[in-house]
Amino acid sequence: MRKIAARELRNNSARVLDDVKKGQVIEVTNHGEVVAVLIPPAATAYERLVAAGQVRLARPGKAKRFTDIPARRTERDALDVLNEMRGE
Repeated sequence: MRKIAARELRNNSARVLDDVKKGQVIEVTNHGEVVAVLIPPAATAYERLVAAGQVRLARPGKAKRFTDIPARRTERDALDVLNEMRGE
């Protein structure tokens, strides 16, 4: 991921957008603070999340099967837990 100043985006927008089109993710900063992230268009919402760094791809052999995770038993039902989490 590359960082550029907003000024560089303004002055070299065609080149920057061409880099994004080629697959590069670019963070745009204003006074050192990231204010935008330019990512190439993806075919699916999942691919956009991966490109933005919000989702990591699974590594083969590292994921647990859902059925392998032990269930936790409790006297409370899910609605009680949710209400407590919401402060209700």
